[in-house]
Amino acid sequence: MLLPSAVAVVLDRTDRRPLPIQVADHLRADIRGGSAVVGLRLPSSRKLAAELGVARAVVERAYEQLIAEGWLVAVRGSGTFVAEAPSSVVLSTPKPTKVVAPAPPQVQLRPGVPWTPPRASAAWRRAWRDVGSMPPPFGDPDPAGDVELRSALSQLLGRARGMAVEPERIVITSGATHGLGLALSALRSPNALLAMEDPGYRSASTAALATGWSLLDVPVDAHGLCVDELESAPRNVRGVYVTPSHQYPTGGLLPVSRRNQLIDFARARDVLLFEDDYDSEFRYDVAPLPALAQLAPDRVVYLGTVAKTLGAGIRLGWLVAPEELARRIAAHRVRIGDFPSLPLQRALLSLLRDGEWDRTVRAARRRYRERDRLVHAALSRFGELRGLGAGMHTTLVLDADVAETVARHALEYGVEVPTLTESARSHKNPGGLVIGYGRVDARDLEYALEVIANCLADHGVESR
Repeated sequence: MLLPSAVAVVLDRTDRRPLPIQVADHLRADIRGGSAVVGLRLPSSRKLAAELGVARAVVERAYEQLIAEGWLVAVRGSGTFVAEAPSSVVLSTPKPTKVVAPAPPQVQLRPGVPWTPPRASAAWRRAWRDVGSMPPPFGDPDPAGDVELRSALSQLLGRARGMAVEPERIVITSGATHGLGLALSALRSPNALLAMEDPGYRSASTAALATGWSLLDVPVDAHGLCVDELESAPRNVRGVYVTPSHQYPTGGLLPVSRRNQLIDFARARDVLLFEDDYDSEFRYDVAPLPALAQLAPDRVVYLGTVAKTLGAGIRLGWLVAPEELARRIAAHRVRIGDFPSLPLQRALLSLLRDGEWDRTVRAARRRYRERDRLVHAALSRFGELRGLGAGMHTTLVLDADVAETVARHALEYGVEVPTLTESARSHKNPGGLVIGYGRVDARDLEYALEVIANCLADHGVESR
């Protein structure tokens, strides 16, 4: 039995409450008032969402809220039904409903957290069988990394990024931040300054400080690092850390003209560039721009990782450096007893040879492309979206105070969304919400975007 007209839900787009809360409140009132009797079968979430003209996630969230409160019951394979009224509710004296904020958040829009295939693939199982068939490794591994893995990565970088890289220039690491720390440790000199994007990647700045470098914060704009600002930088700037493929966290794509300007600066001032090629695998509108390491291999330390493709838990990455610096880094690792795990390296080698890397990237690219479109459709009317068409996050630029207020409001409805302020250090940057969608499924993302859109409207952000 479908809902009779007496309990039809009517949504008010001018209402200050998010749509899932409106749906839940309407249904709860109908049950209290007797319009929806015990045992009544409600429409499917898909059908009711279509009738109301909202995302299916809106109705699903409303149903979930009422199930949790005891007003509804879900029967697997049969549908959702009106339950016996919760014992704590007196039907004759209805009261206004207050929705309690979920704890912990139900949807976390964290940037940089990737989707990975939910089940182990045949290639993954073969990789660990290969490792298990190896004799136990005796002695320390090569500090630069397994030569076969370095050769395979050389081919990957040539295929995926157009880089001509000899295996001798590759050092295996446990991730991009670890690689940055190794390179900075090998290059450390008194009073050296590392220029970094602001807002930028907090883990990178922490790694730099831990190695004894001081930081020079450089602002970013819609296109990434403001290279012009480096012209007046102190003479003791010895390095520049940059995320040119998809600036973290604002999403800017560094244009070729700025890339060339940055390389000219590095050569004129004898500076090394540390290129974290964050999100370069995921472009949806145009092909990736040339890596800095491709344009100036003598001036760039290139940082890569499997964390955004095969998963952060694997703890493997690589750096590409001028050959003499690669040797210095390997020698530094010997001094501090920091060697890459041979079994992990051999497993990654098996995955690369099996084509698992390429399959995962293709599948994730399709998934992120759809998430990218959902974000654009839901939030583009509220302001400037940066980072569209790439990566696994998009940033909505807002007044900083408004962004913080909207983030707090969204958390009341179970949606955790980071703000740009969390990644800023010294510069006064425009505020914004950082919408990370890598690990979020479509239903949760639709709900989160609905909540954010309602919160933005609720706080006076003008639609365009």
